[in-house]
Amino acid sequence: MKELLRTTDLVRLSFLQALLRDAGIEPIVLDGNMSVLEGSANAIPRRLAVSSDDYDRACRVLEESGEHIDTD
Repeated sequence: MKELLRTTDLVRLSFLQALLRDAGIEPIVLDGNMSVLEGSANAIPRRLAVSSDDYDRACRVLEESGEHIDTD
């Protein structure tokens, strides 16, 4: 599992998941339930991740849609 990005923007997160699914890549959202523990809906960024095998293709899909992915 490799992380693509972190965001507190739930609309953006949903859009990126849809882009990946349309490309045949199944995304995973990590930390999605942490806001329940924190008590604030957007205090903790959610992490968007994909399998290691899909990582390079997922980066290309997101970058082609105008998203910047830090691939350090």
